[in-house]
Amino acid sequence: MAFETQMLSSNDESIELAAKLIQQGEVVAMPTETVYGLAANAFDEHAVAKIFRAKERPADNPLIVHISELTQMTDVASQIPTLALSCAKAFWPGPLTMVLPKTPRIPSITSGGLETVGIRMPSHPTARALIDAAEVPLAAPSANLSGSPSPTCAEHVLKDMNGRIPLILDGGVSDAGVESTVICFEPEAIKILRPGAITAQMLASVTPDVRIDKGVLHAVDNSQVVASPGMKYKHYSPKANVIIVDGSPEQFKDYVLSSGTPGTLCLIFGDEGMDNTEMPCIDLGLSSEEQAHNLFDALREADERGAKTVYARCPKLDGVGLAVYNRLIRAAAFEVVKL
Repeated sequence: MAFETQMLSSNDESIELAAKLIQQGEVVAMPTETVYGLAANAFDEHAVAKIFRAKERPADNPLIVHISELTQMTDVASQIPTLALSCAKAFWPGPLTMVLPKTPRIPSITSGGLETVGIRMPSHPTARALIDAAEVPLAAPSANLSGSPSPTCAEHVLKDMNGRIPLILDGGVSDAGVESTVICFEPEAIKILRPGAITAQMLASVTPDVRIDKGVLHAVDNSQVVASPGMKYKHYSPKANVIIVDGSPEQFKDYVLSSGTPGTLCLIFGDEGMDNTEMPCIDLGLSSEEQAHNLFDALREADERGAKTVYARCPKLDGVGLAVYNRLIRAAAFEVVKL
């Protein structure tokens, strides 16, 4: 079904309209503090199926369920360990998703066929108001075509979803710029399945045993079952071929100037001496937080510029930098040049 997609500023009236559409089994786009999401009633398998169709998303890629109150956890999760409650107290509302055993109310399509489901409580006021108005938890993956860079503003959503959904709520530019941190629990331990703005160092305030799943840094076979979105398939990628270059600023500059061809674009951190060249560059910023905030916008800009190859500086592999690297390495299909 084709829609005349509306894009409306987030206010009481537009949120009420979005809630009514959700109650009617439709899908709407909502802002969150991480990226924009495609939201539908998490309990309605037919509505959730519309998310998958709009995104052209593989059916085994699980969705995250968004709640607005802690009391809603028991509607979604059948078991809530003490560590999960401690994480909720420390980091909710905010960009943290916890994978827990699901209740029978969560249909198989929402959980990607798994007996677990990711749950988070967003901090964006529009997202929380929409959950309250719809009176149901919302399944909401990123509001982009599957595999392309996630949207951090309403205009990005419109470009991907125009005609596919009835409504986009415009809540401004997303703060974090990358999707939520996804964790699961082991006895007295937290395992990070997907890094984000809630870092390993921050999670260590809840328990000293914080582990990083090997799928964060390495390719996962497409036949493997995964508990978190973003762990397999090529993700976050522009049309250009993305290559990560791991080396000093000087090595990066020398490499791209010798390897670059027409249609080359560079993603850099500060000018790094590239301002004295004719090589087109996008500056992601000096801090890991700036880089996360700007990354998806830069990858979309690469398409707008018609780039054929994108050389990206390798970010730090700690703190929020781990989230930047995780997104970049998937956009690059794990192609890294080590200098």
